[in-house]
Amino acid sequence: MAVPKFKTSKARTRRRQSINMKLVAPTLVGCGNCGNRILLHRVCPKCGFYRGKQVVVPQANG
Repeated sequence: MAVPKFKTSKARTRRRQSINMKLVAPTLVGCGNCGNRILLHRVCPKCGFYRGKQVVVPQANG
């Protein structure tokens, strides 16, 4: 059996693990109806459309 010759330090362990903890920017796509940038699989807050159908009535701001 292979055995580590030296103890792995906390810094080395955390540095190795940090590669998988990177923050990534959310994927934004353009709304098919109004072109507003929205998250995937979400109703557009500006026009209320989702997959080509109006599912909510947008509220007037102000």
